[in-house]
Amino acid sequence: MLKQRIEYSSPLDALIAVTKRLSLYENRQQMNSAEFFDRYNRGELSDDREMIEWAIDYRQFLGLRQEVESQFHNAA
Repeated sequence: MLKQRIEYSSPLDALIAVTKRLSLYENRQQMNSAEFFDRYNRGELSDDREMIEWAIDYRQFLGLRQEVESQFHNAA
């Protein structure tokens, strides 16, 4: 299955979209993303496709959150 590349008009729009995806993972796995990412990085969880995609989305979330926070801080 090929992934489709989606472009957003702003980092905030991208952050909202990735946050929605993280919520889906969290509901399915009954674990928040921060806890998942910590356990995943320690090797406690499998490397199946969903876990890998969740980790990628969480890394993207962290980067986008930092970018949006920086933009708000600079605007203030």
